[in-house]
Amino acid sequence: MTRFDELRLMTKVARMYYEQDLRQPEIAQKLEISQATISRLLKRAREENIVRLVINVPNGVFPELEDELQKKYGLEDAVVVDCENEDNEELIQRDIGAAAAYYVESRIQDNEIIGLSSWSSTLLALVDAMHPLPGRSGVQVVQILGGIGNPSAEVHATRLTGRFASLVNGTPVFLPAPGIVGSEAALHVLLEDQFVQEAIKLFNHVTMALVGIGDVKPSKLLTLSGNIFSNEELKYLQENGAVGDILLHFFDANGNPVQSTLDKRVVSMSLEQLKRIKRSIAVAGGKRKFDAICGAIRGGWVNVLITDRGTAERLIKANRETSGDYRS
Repeated sequence: MTRFDELRLMTKVARMYYEQDLRQPEIAQKLEISQATISRLLKRAREENIVRLVINVPNGVFPELEDELQKKYGLEDAVVVDCENEDNEELIQRDIGAAAAYYVESRIQDNEIIGLSSWSSTLLALVDAMHPLPGRSGVQVVQILGGIGNPSAEVHATRLTGRFASLVNGTPVFLPAPGIVGSEAALHVLLEDQFVQEAIKLFNHVTMALVGIGDVKPSKLLTLSGNIFSNEELKYLQENGAVGDILLHFFDANGNPVQSTLDKRVVSMSLEQLKRIKRSIAVAGGKRKFDAICGAIRGGWVNVLITDRGTAERLIKANRETSGDYRS
Protein backbone atom coordinates (compact mmCIF):
# COMPACT_ATOMS: atom_id res chain seq x y z
CA MET A 1 0.00 0.00 0.00
CA THR A 2 1.32 3.45 -0.91
CA ARG A 3 2.39 5.53 2.09
CA PHE A 4 0.52 8.78 2.69
CA ASP A 5 3.79 10.74 2.61
CA GLU A 6 4.57 9.34 -0.84
CA LEU A 7 1.10 10.26 -2.08
CA ARG A 8 1.69 13.80 -0.81
CA LEU A 9 5.00 14.03 -2.70
CA MET A 10 3.43 12.58 -5.86
CA THR A 11 0.71 15.21 -5.71
CA LYS A 12 3.24 18.01 -5.18
CA VAL A 13 5.37 16.89 -8.13
CA ALA A 14 2.30 16.42 -10.35
CA ARG A 15 1.02 19.93 -9.59
CA MET A 16 4.41 21.45 -10.34
CA TYR A 17 4.64 19.56 -13.63
CA TYR A 18 1.06 19.77 -14.95
CA GLU A 19 -0.29 22.98 -13.38
CA GLN A 20 2.82 25.15 -13.00
CA ASP A 21 4.40 23.94 -16.26
CA LEU A 22 7.79 23.28 -14.71
CA ARG A 23 10.11 20.87 -16.46
CA GLN A 24 11.37 17.76 -14.70
CA PRO A 25 14.93 19.13 -14.22
CA GLU A 26 13.47 22.29 -12.65
CA ILE A 27 11.33 20.26 -10.25
CA ALA A 28 14.30 18.10 -9.34
CA GLN A 29 16.37 21.18 -8.57
CA LYS A 30 13.65 22.84 -6.49
CA LEU A 31 12.91 19.72 -4.45
CA GLU A 32 16.53 18.51 -4.38
CA ILE A 33 15.45 15.12 -5.74
CA SER A 34 17.00 13.28 -8.67
CA GLN A 35 15.33 13.65 -12.06
CA ALA A 36 14.92 9.86 -12.23
CA THR A 37 12.87 10.01 -9.02
CA ILE A 38 10.72 12.84 -10.44
CA SER A 39 10.01 10.75 -13.53
CA ARG A 40 9.09 7.75 -11.34
CA LEU A 41 6.79 9.86 -9.16
CA LEU A 42 4.95 11.24 -12.20
CA LYS A 43 4.42 7.70 -13.47
CA ARG A 44 3.16 6.59 -10.06
CA ALA A 45 0.83 9.60 -9.90
CA ARG A 46 -0.92 8.32 -13.02
CA GLU A 47 -1.10 4.80 -11.61
CA GLU A 48 -2.67 6.12 -8.39
CA ASN A 49 -5.19 8.23 -10.37
CA ILE A 50 -3.79 11.43 -8.89
CA VAL A 51 -3.31 12.48 -12.49
CA ARG A 52 -5.85 11.51 -15.13
CA LEU A 53 -5.04 12.53 -18.67
CA VAL A 54 -8.00 13.33 -20.90
CA ILE A 55 -7.55 13.85 -24.62
CA ASN A 56 -10.24 15.99 -26.19
CA VAL A 57 -10.51 14.82 -29.80
CA PRO A 58 -11.50 17.69 -32.12
CA ASN A 59 -14.44 17.31 -34.48
CA GLY A 60 -13.37 15.84 -37.81
CA VAL A 61 -10.46 13.87 -36.33
CA PHE A 62 -10.82 10.07 -36.13
CA PRO A 63 -7.97 8.48 -34.13
CA GLU A 64 -9.96 5.34 -33.25
CA LEU A 65 -10.77 4.66 -36.91
CA GLU A 66 -7.12 5.20 -37.82
CA ASP A 67 -5.93 2.86 -35.06
CA GLU A 68 -8.40 0.18 -36.13
CA LEU A 69 -7.32 0.42 -39.78
CA GLN A 70 -3.70 0.00 -38.74
CA LYS A 71 -4.51 -2.98 -36.54
CA LYS A 72 -6.88 -4.78 -38.91
CA TYR A 73 -4.83 -4.35 -42.08
CA GLY A 74 -1.30 -4.28 -40.70
CA LEU A 75 -0.68 -0.70 -41.82
CA GLU A 76 2.19 1.38 -40.46
CA ASP A 77 -0.01 4.46 -40.42
CA ALA A 78 -3.44 5.70 -41.49
CA VAL A 79 -5.01 9.12 -41.91
CA VAL A 80 -8.81 9.44 -42.05
CA VAL A 81 -10.29 12.65 -43.41
CA ASP A 82 -13.78 14.06 -42.86
CA CYS A 83 -14.99 14.95 -46.38
CA GLU A 84 -17.83 17.37 -47.11
CA ASN A 85 -19.60 15.10 -49.59
CA GLU A 86 -18.90 11.37 -49.95
CA ASP A 87 -20.62 11.29 -53.32
CA ASN A 88 -18.45 13.99 -54.89
CA GLU A 89 -15.13 12.54 -56.11
CA GLU A 90 -13.57 15.93 -56.76
CA LEU A 91 -14.23 17.07 -53.19
CA ILE A 92 -12.87 13.80 -51.82
CA GLN A 93 -9.71 14.19 -53.90
CA ARG A 94 -9.31 17.76 -52.66
CA ASP A 95 -9.80 16.88 -48.99
CA ILE A 96 -7.60 13.80 -48.84
CA GLY A 97 -5.03 15.52 -51.06
CA ALA A 98 -4.78 18.36 -48.53
CA ALA A 99 -4.38 15.88 -45.65
CA ALA A 100 -1.73 13.99 -47.60
CA ALA A 101 0.13 17.25 -48.24
CA TYR A 102 0.44 17.92 -44.51
CA TYR A 103 1.43 14.30 -43.87
CA VAL A 104 4.22 14.48 -46.44
CA GLU A 105 5.41 17.93 -45.33
CA SER A 106 5.84 16.72 -41.77
CA ARG A 107 7.76 13.56 -42.69
CA ILE A 108 10.16 14.32 -45.54
CA GLN A 109 13.78 14.07 -44.42
CA ASP A 110 17.01 15.29 -46.00
CA ASN A 111 18.38 12.97 -48.73
CA GLU A 112 14.99 11.33 -49.19
CA ILE A 113 14.33 9.61 -52.51
CA ILE A 114 10.64 10.05 -53.21
CA GLY A 115 8.82 7.95 -55.79
CA LEU A 116 5.83 9.68 -57.35
CA SER A 117 3.18 8.11 -59.56
CA SER A 118 1.85 9.84 -62.67
CA TRP A 119 -1.74 10.30 -63.88
CA SER A 120 -3.31 10.69 -60.42
CA SER A 121 -5.82 13.49 -59.83
CA THR A 122 -5.54 12.92 -56.07
CA LEU A 123 -1.76 13.40 -56.13
CA LEU A 124 -2.29 16.55 -58.16
CA ALA A 125 -4.56 17.77 -55.34
CA LEU A 126 -1.78 16.89 -52.88
CA VAL A 127 0.74 19.02 -54.78
CA ASP A 128 -1.73 21.91 -55.07
CA ALA A 129 -2.14 21.90 -51.27
CA MET A 130 1.55 21.59 -50.34
CA HIS A 131 3.65 24.36 -48.84
CA PRO A 132 7.31 24.88 -49.83
CA LEU A 133 9.96 23.12 -47.72
CA PRO A 134 13.07 25.17 -48.50
CA GLY A 135 15.06 23.73 -45.60
CA ARG A 136 15.35 20.23 -47.09
CA SER A 137 18.49 19.14 -48.92
CA GLY A 138 19.57 16.21 -51.08
CA VAL A 139 15.99 15.21 -51.95
CA GLN A 140 15.29 13.47 -55.28
CA VAL A 141 11.82 13.01 -56.74
CA VAL A 142 11.55 10.21 -59.30
CA GLN A 143 8.60 9.32 -61.49
CA ILE A 144 7.76 5.66 -60.88
CA LEU A 145 5.18 5.40 -63.68
CA GLY A 146 5.82 6.51 -67.24
CA GLY A 147 4.70 10.10 -67.67
CA ILE A 148 4.52 10.49 -71.43
CA GLY A 149 1.14 10.60 -73.14
CA ASN A 150 -1.29 12.79 -75.00
CA PRO A 151 0.26 16.31 -75.00
CA SER A 152 -2.99 17.79 -73.65
CA ALA A 153 -2.69 15.57 -70.56
CA GLU A 154 1.08 15.13 -70.29
CA VAL A 155 1.39 18.54 -68.67
CA HIS A 156 -0.31 17.02 -65.60
CA ALA A 157 2.37 14.34 -65.14
CA THR A 158 5.20 16.81 -65.74
CA ARG A 159 3.65 19.37 -63.42
CA LEU A 160 3.11 16.75 -60.73
CA THR A 161 6.77 15.69 -60.60
CA GLY A 162 8.36 19.05 -61.34
CA ARG A 163 6.17 21.06 -58.97
CA PHE A 164 6.54 18.52 -56.16
CA ALA A 165 10.33 18.53 -56.55
CA SER A 166 10.36 22.34 -56.46
CA LEU A 167 8.26 22.41 -53.28
CA VAL A 168 10.60 20.06 -51.42
CA ASN A 169 13.73 21.75 -52.75
CA GLY A 170 14.54 18.52 -54.59
CA THR A 171 15.78 17.34 -57.96
CA PRO A 172 13.19 15.84 -60.34
CA VAL A 173 14.05 12.63 -62.17
CA PHE A 174 11.57 12.09 -64.97
CA LEU A 175 10.69 8.73 -66.50
CA PRO A 176 10.54 9.69 -70.20
CA ALA A 177 8.30 6.86 -71.36
CA PRO A 178 4.58 6.14 -71.68
CA GLY A 179 2.88 4.31 -68.84
CA ILE A 180 1.83 1.63 -71.35
CA VAL A 181 3.69 0.91 -74.57
CA GLY A 182 2.32 -0.81 -77.65
CA SER A 183 4.21 -4.08 -77.39
CA GLU A 184 6.76 -6.05 -75.40
CA ALA A 185 9.33 -5.29 -78.11
CA ALA A 186 8.70 -1.57 -77.72
CA LEU A 187 9.25 -1.91 -73.98
CA HIS A 188 12.65 -3.51 -74.51
CA VAL A 189 13.67 -0.66 -76.80
CA LEU A 190 12.58 1.96 -74.26
CA LEU A 191 14.47 0.24 -71.47
CA GLU A 192 17.69 0.82 -73.41
CA ASP A 193 17.21 4.59 -73.22
CA GLN A 194 19.76 6.28 -70.96
CA PHE A 195 17.27 8.56 -69.19
CA VAL A 196 14.76 5.76 -68.67
CA GLN A 197 17.53 3.67 -67.12
CA GLU A 198 18.55 6.52 -64.80
CA ALA A 199 15.02 6.71 -63.40
CA ILE A 200 14.53 2.95 -63.11
CA LYS A 201 17.86 2.53 -61.27
CA LEU A 202 16.48 4.70 -58.49
CA PHE A 203 13.41 2.49 -57.94
CA ASN A 204 15.20 0.18 -55.50
CA HIS A 205 16.47 3.16 -53.50
CA VAL A 206 13.15 4.96 -53.01
CA THR A 207 12.50 5.71 -49.32
CA MET A 208 9.00 7.18 -49.68
CA ALA A 209 6.47 6.45 -52.42
CA LEU A 210 3.27 8.33 -53.17
CA VAL A 211 0.73 6.48 -55.28
CA GLY A 212 -2.90 6.58 -56.22
CA ILE A 213 -5.14 3.53 -56.43
CA GLY A 214 -7.27 2.98 -59.51
CA ASP A 215 -10.22 0.74 -60.16
CA VAL A 216 -10.24 -1.46 -63.27
CA LYS A 217 -11.93 1.12 -65.46
CA PRO A 218 -9.34 3.81 -66.34
CA SER A 219 -9.78 7.19 -64.68
CA LYS A 220 -10.64 10.29 -66.66
CA LEU A 221 -7.07 11.60 -66.43
CA LEU A 222 -5.52 8.26 -67.41
CA THR A 223 -7.92 7.95 -70.34
CA LEU A 224 -7.06 11.47 -71.46
CA SER A 225 -3.35 10.62 -71.31
CA GLY A 226 -3.77 7.80 -73.81
CA ASN A 227 -2.15 5.30 -71.41
CA ILE A 228 -5.02 2.84 -71.58
CA PHE A 229 -5.61 -0.75 -72.60
CA SER A 230 -7.95 -2.41 -75.06
CA ASN A 231 -11.51 -3.54 -74.40
CA GLU A 232 -10.31 -7.14 -74.72
CA GLU A 233 -7.69 -6.59 -72.03
CA LEU A 234 -10.25 -4.87 -69.79
CA LYS A 235 -12.62 -7.82 -70.22
CA TYR A 236 -9.81 -10.27 -69.43
CA LEU A 237 -8.91 -8.40 -66.24
CA GLN A 238 -12.52 -8.32 -65.06
CA GLU A 239 -13.09 -12.01 -65.85
CA ASN A 240 -9.97 -12.88 -63.84
CA GLY A 241 -11.10 -10.99 -60.76
CA ALA A 242 -9.16 -7.74 -61.03
CA VAL A 243 -10.60 -4.97 -58.86
CA GLY A 244 -7.95 -2.29 -59.15
CA ASP A 245 -4.40 -1.26 -59.87
CA ILE A 246 -1.40 0.55 -58.47
CA LEU A 247 1.09 1.86 -61.04
CA LEU A 248 -0.95 -0.05 -63.69
CA HIS A 249 -0.26 -3.40 -62.00
CA PHE A 250 -3.59 -5.12 -61.31
CA PHE A 251 -4.74 -7.18 -58.33
CA ASP A 252 -7.86 -8.98 -57.13
CA ALA A 253 -10.06 -8.43 -54.06
CA ASN A 254 -7.51 -10.11 -51.78
CA GLY A 255 -4.59 -8.19 -53.26
CA ASN A 256 -3.23 -11.06 -55.34
CA PRO A 257 -1.66 -9.90 -58.64
CA VAL A 258 -3.72 -10.59 -61.75
CA GLN A 259 -1.32 -11.53 -64.54
CA SER A 260 -2.02 -10.36 -68.07
CA THR A 261 -0.25 -9.31 -71.26
CA LEU A 262 -0.28 -5.77 -69.87
CA ASP A 263 2.52 -6.70 -67.49
CA LYS A 264 4.92 -6.85 -70.43
CA ARG A 265 3.93 -3.39 -71.65
CA VAL A 266 3.87 -1.29 -68.47
CA VAL A 267 6.74 1.06 -67.65
CA SER A 268 6.64 1.49 -63.89
CA MET A 269 7.91 0.32 -60.53
CA SER A 270 6.75 -3.23 -59.74
CA LEU A 271 4.39 -4.05 -56.87
CA GLU A 272 7.14 -6.03 -55.15
CA GLN A 273 9.47 -3.03 -55.30
CA LEU A 274 6.70 -0.84 -53.90
CA LYS A 275 6.07 -3.29 -51.07
CA ARG A 276 9.71 -3.11 -49.94
CA ILE A 277 9.71 0.68 -49.53
CA LYS A 278 9.95 1.95 -45.96
CA ARG A 279 6.98 4.28 -46.37
CA SER A 280 4.64 3.49 -49.28
CA ILE A 281 1.71 5.89 -49.13
CA ALA A 282 -1.58 5.42 -50.97
CA VAL A 283 -3.77 8.50 -51.30
CA ALA A 284 -7.21 7.33 -52.41
CA GLY A 285 -10.88 7.42 -51.45
CA GLY A 286 -14.46 7.37 -52.62
CA LYS A 287 -17.12 4.71 -53.11
CA ARG A 288 -16.09 3.91 -56.68
CA LYS A 289 -12.60 2.90 -55.58
CA PHE A 290 -13.55 0.99 -52.44
CA ASP A 291 -12.88 -2.53 -53.79
CA ALA A 292 -9.55 -1.39 -55.24
CA ILE A 293 -8.45 0.26 -51.99
CA CYS A 294 -9.50 -2.79 -49.99
CA GLY A 295 -7.57 -5.12 -52.32
CA ALA A 296 -4.48 -2.92 -52.22
CA ILE A 297 -4.18 -2.95 -48.43
CA ARG A 298 -5.16 -6.60 -48.14
CA GLY A 299 -2.25 -7.35 -50.46
CA GLY A 300 0.09 -5.25 -48.34
CA TRP A 301 1.25 -3.30 -51.38
CA VAL A 302 1.19 -0.05 -49.38
CA ASN A 303 1.76 0.50 -45.67
CA VAL A 304 0.21 3.95 -45.23
CA LEU A 305 -3.35 4.84 -46.29
CA ILE A 306 -4.79 8.35 -46.48
CA THR A 307 -8.51 8.15 -47.19
CA ASP A 308 -11.95 9.54 -46.38
CA ARG A 309 -14.10 8.62 -43.39
CA GLY A 310 -16.73 6.71 -45.38
CA THR A 311 -14.11 4.50 -47.02
CA ALA A 312 -12.40 3.88 -43.67
CA GLU A 313 -15.67 2.78 -42.07
CA ARG A 314 -16.43 0.44 -44.98
CA LEU A 315 -12.92 -1.02 -44.76
CA ILE A 316 -13.41 -1.81 -41.07
CA LYS A 317 -16.77 -3.40 -41.80
CA ALA A 318 -15.31 -5.46 -44.65
CA ASN A 319 -12.57 -6.74 -42.38
CA ARG A 320 -15.06 -7.81 -39.70
CA GLU A 321 -16.98 -9.77 -42.30
CA THR A 322 -13.88 -11.79 -43.28
CA SER A 323 -11.77 -14.27 -41.40
CA GLY A 324 -9.30 -12.00 -39.65
CA ASP A 325 -6.57 -9.37 -39.78
CA TYR A 326 -4.60 -8.74 -42.98
CA ARG A 327 -0.89 -8.35 -42.52
CA SER A 328 1.89 -8.10 -45.04
